[in-house]
Amino acid sequence: MPGSASTISAYTMGYDDDFLQMLRWRSAETHARHLLPHLEPGLTMLDFGCGPGTLSVGLARAIEPGEFHGIDIEESQIELARAAAQAGGHTNASFHVGDVTDLPFDDATFDVAHCHTVLNHVPDTDAVLSEVKRVLKPGGIISCRELVAASCFSEPAYSLAGAWETFTTLVTANGGHPQIGKELKTRLVEAGFADVRATASFDTFSSPEGIAVLDGVITEWFFSPKVMAAATTYGLATEEQFDQWRIDQEKWKKHPGAVGAIAFGEAIASKA
Repeated sequence: MPGSASTISAYTMGYDDDFLQMLRWRSAETHARHLLPHLEPGLTMLDFGCGPGTLSVGLARAIEPGEFHGIDIEESQIELARAAAQAGGHTNASFHVGDVTDLPFDDATFDVAHCHTVLNHVPDTDAVLSEVKRVLKPGGIISCRELVAASCFSEPAYSLAGAWETFTTLVTANGGHPQIGKELKTRLVEAGFADVRATASFDTFSSPEGIAVLDGVITEWFFSPKVMAAATTYGLATEEQFDQWRIDQEKWKKHPGAVGAIAFGEAIASKA
């Protein structure tokens, strides 16, 4: 079966409990709403880089009784996705451990292919898009929602803008593309897709629950020994900067005007 031999980098965000909490906070209704109007019962669908299936179950429900397949390189995430589908009674959904640059499906298998924050972590974006295009049927659609790191923010900002910049540099250093959300239209056109429709949106964290979710991710991931060691070893930040960011993060989450936002570009395109 055709496919690329390119290697996917380790997932920058990792899979700690707080980051999984953020993933569970997502759903197809909130994070794939640009795609939902294009779905209907009976379609065949691929969710590449599906993670723990938090979006997958809603997408599978939208195309029931159509066949749904999720794929992710991380086995632990596939186990979570299978459990979520089973708990929701989504018998049309199957999940597979695999590489998105070498998909285990025949040519022209799917009506729809979807990803959310996948291309920003994969070094060889062209290889992914080429492989997804291969498994799409003629006239099938691809939907992507990807990070625009430069437009993410925390307010009051304090010194946290520097923390966002360091996060962006870490993703880049790991072979990722932290601004790819604003490049989606160009990337899809260059990959040979047609009728590209691009939009943008934010995930906003301002309620007490939302602030707790975002703070948990930042505190437990960004301030983890592993991330801090990588950033200081490669000269991306100093221990003193991390100490100040930790203080300012604590001030941010307690501020009555606290708000945070993660920016995304979205695009839907067709296989000619």
